Formats: sequence, C-alpha cells, structure tokens
Amino acid sequence: MEGQDKDIAEAISARVRLLREKAGLTLDQLAERSGVSRAMISRIERAETSPTAALLARLSEALGLTLSAFFADDDRPASRLSRREMQQLWRDPATGYLRRAVSPAGMPSPVDIVEVDFPAGSRVSFPPREESRVMTQHIWLFEGRLDMVLPEATYHLEAGDCLFMDIGDAFEFHNPSDAPARYAVVLHRGR
Repeated sequence: MEGQDKDIAEAISARVRLLREKAGLTLDQLAERSGVSRAMISRIERAETSPTAALLARLSEALGLTLSAFFADDDRPASRLSRREMQQLWRDPATGYLRRAVSPAGMPSPVDIVEVDFPAGSRVSFPPREESRVMTQHIWLFEGRLDMVLPEATYHLEAGDCLFMDIGDAFEFHNPSDAPARYAVVLHRGR
C-alpha cells in the first residue's frame, strides 16, 4: 500500500480498533458477530489490508453502526450543515467505488444520505444481515445505469429511477455499462 491508500487503511484500522474496544468486544467476539474471520479483523486493525465495502458493512453492523456512523468524525462538533468539502470520503479498494457521507454529522436523525460514484462494470454484493431488518434504503440513480439484484428480482435502474428495499435482504449493486454510475443511498433506521 502506498500514499493515500495507506493513510485510509491506517484511519480505518484505528477506527475499527477504537469502536471494537469501546463496545467492549474482543477480536473473537467481533469475528463471531460479524462473520469476518479473526485473522482478517486483526490484519485490518494492523493496517495490513483495507476492507472491501461488503466486509466493512459487516463489521459496522456487528458494532451496531451504519457505514456513515462508522466513518463519522466523533471529534467534529454536530452541525446542521454538511459542506461538500468537509464530507467524509472512502474508496472501496476492491471496486474503486467512491462513497461520500452527505448527511450532517451528529444530528438526531434516523436518516443517512450517501453519494456513490460507481465505476463502469463494478459489482458489490452484500449477504443477508439479520440485524439490519429494521433498516431500509432508497437507491436514487442520478447518472448512468445500475442493476440492483435482490432475491426476488433484478431491477434495472436508469437516471432518475429510485428503488426502495430492506437492508437485511441479500443484494448486489452492479454497473452493467461502460460508463460510471452516480447515485444516492438514503438509509432509514427503524420502520
């Protein structure tokens, strides 16, 4: 790992360790809760590897957090306004997708808004997650094309389309085109 990738891996490493310790969990307990091996969590905490989006989602959920909450800067004061230049960015090392946490930090809202730039041909799969059955999301496509593969059907989204779904379902994001896709994920905790 070099440069910015190493910095991101180190920031994620410190965040996973801090949140795990804050929750009072051992590596074995977090591994059991998340379904991620103890060895992989240890490698992440030592900044030897940067987790993929699916892996980070499983760790976040096991810690009782959304991905937005995982990336939130706890030292940053709460603010009603989220300026673009201050929004947290993260790039998935497996697909190169860029995730931007749009929602203002520290607000007492059950809604998180995320913007994603999804490279051409990319695919990210999420397994079913029992703990997330009380979370829903809207996928609102701004540009490009996006296939959302759910257990019951595949939905082909085009610019302007919006798909509602449970987070607990297994699902897959797939950009079937040769152009990037840009979309928003609007997450809601609770029913």
